[in-house]
Amino acid sequence: MSSSLRKGSLKIATIAGIPIWVHFSWLIIFGLVTWSLSSHFFPKAAPDLPILAYWVKGVLAALLLFGSVLIHELSHSLVAQKFGVRIKSITLFVFGGVASMKEEPRHPRAEFWIAIAGPLASFILSVFFFILALNTGGRVKTLFLYLAQINLILGIFNLIPGFPMDGGRVLRSIIWKLKGNYFAATLKASSWGQRIAILIILFGFLSILNGGPGGLWLMLIGWFLYSTAQASYRQATLQEILSGVKVKDIMVTDLKTISPEISIEQAVNEYFLRYGYGGFPVIDAGKFLGIVTLKEIKNIPKEEWRQRTVSDIYVPHDHKWEVTKEDDVTRALELMIKEDKGRLAVKEKGELIGLITRNGIARYVQIKGK
Repeated sequence: MSSSLRKGSLKIATIAGIPIWVHFSWLIIFGLVTWSLSSHFFPKAAPDLPILAYWVKGVLAALLLFGSVLIHELSHSLVAQKFGVRIKSITLFVFGGVASMKEEPRHPRAEFWIAIAGPLASFILSVFFFILALNTGGRVKTLFLYLAQINLILGIFNLIPGFPMDGGRVLRSIIWKLKGNYFAATLKASSWGQRIAILIILFGFLSILNGGPGGLWLMLIGWFLYSTAQASYRQATLQEILSGVKVKDIMVTDLKTISPEISIEQAVNEYFLRYGYGGFPVIDAGKFLGIVTLKEIKNIPKEEWRQRTVSDIYVPHDHKWEVTKEDDVTRALELMIKEDKGRLAVKEKGELIGLITRNGIARYVQIKGK
């Protein structure tokens, strides 16, 4: 999710070493919140004020609301850092905010306190704004009352025990502590998350039928939570299957290699069509040069295949695209995803000894997952 959010985002600050990004979708909800507050909420709560005053309060309230969301996510992140969990970034987007962790918490206690930190921050902000409302009057009081109310709702909503919400992570930490199994806890919490998301979608649908406000918004939130919980369930299943599996258990050692001097037409006919692989190592005088795949071949017009050679199109090897046979398969898979590679070189003492591919990992997961 974090990688998709990064596209279309603008970095606005760095706090405690954590980059803060704002996704373009944030502007949509910012505009909707400002319009809703300026046109409906504040005119009803404090009538007889100039129209400009409502819009000023609407903009301020929207900014302070997202400031509250940022504090909520910063609380997660700062507590995570205390437990040695590195944070990639915080991104504000249409559904609120998300803190992207580089790794999962190492034990249930860390998971619990990281998860609970956000709602606790929202509750503290609610009390803070309520105290400000009690000590102010006139035009400003309704602004602080709104922020106290919305932070209270934010804290309570996030404690719903459905993963990946904070309450779902709290639930996972408890199951993890009781069962001593991180993967089983994630699967259980993700399963609950999907069920709760469906309930939110149904509630939103019923709200639309009854003419209630916010029904469509609830359905969108429910859909987002469902898809995220489902993705977490699949990821946990994958991690459980691959737990403890080494690269040497899956890698291909019977390598079919290609000379850089043969034509692309020869490569297609004698290798790609014959063996059915999606890529081959390119070897010249015993030296590993790189890999040629169907992707590179498809970029060349077919009428040029006879004249051009593999040396014209292969991708030169980079050390960042290699692993050792003792590396965990999960590390290899993460590297493939990060580098957008379908295969990695497995090297030992500088020599190519095999390849590990996404298809190979997928076949292993399919067989072991049955």
